[in-house]
Amino acid sequence: MFVGHYGPSFAVKALDKSIPLWLLFIAVQFVDVLWGVFVLLGIEKVRIVPGITATNPLDLYYMPYTRSLVAATLWAGVAAIGYRFVPKLRSWGAAFLVAAAVFSHWILDLLVHAPDLPLYDDTAKVGFGLWNYPVLAFLLEAGLLFAGIFLYFNTAKGLTSGGRSRMIIFGCVMLVIQGLVFFGPPPPSDKAAAGMALIAYVTFGGVAYWLEKK
Repeated sequence: MFVGHYGPSFAVKALDKSIPLWLLFIAVQFVDVLWGVFVLLGIEKVRIVPGITATNPLDLYYMPYTRSLVAATLWAGVAAIGYRFVPKLRSWGAAFLVAAAVFSHWILDLLVHAPDLPLYDDTAKVGFGLWNYPVLAFLLEAGLLFAGIFLYFNTAKGLTSGGRSRMIIFGCVMLVIQGLVFFGPPPPSDKAAAGMALIAYVTFGGVAYWLEKK
């Protein structure tokens, strides 16, 4: 899953306006950011295998430090502690929501991944495989993203029609990029896949920061 992960970021923002939207954009992709870094460092492994699923050419065969259930739970705890204490005066309630945003990544990945998500270490891999059904997978991504956006609209005070329009346009651009990920050419290498993912996460976080300021 890619842009569907951002639906929970908007939903959490609707619950607690004190949490910056850009930070929630990073939180929902936090384990993927770590995955990209770990792949570039050779700690976790991925192969480019066109056709391994109907929508995604990545053979994610070794990622125990970011995508196992145990690892995702630990990273969510790290995020909560970091949010509570690194900038001080944060509430534990907000920290818990940030942790939930981080952990939501594993839950949503469970729906779409082939059985490559370990429960612990590199063992007992699970995944419901929705990536093998392109239309359903794309609709799920779009549904999660826009459900989160409209939930945010319903709770945001002072959001202008221009602000809503910019947010919807951003969502549509994200869906176009999702379509390219699903139906475009595969990345040339594992390192390229990791690098492009990291660039996308930083870019989307920057746009979220700009949109919230506007």
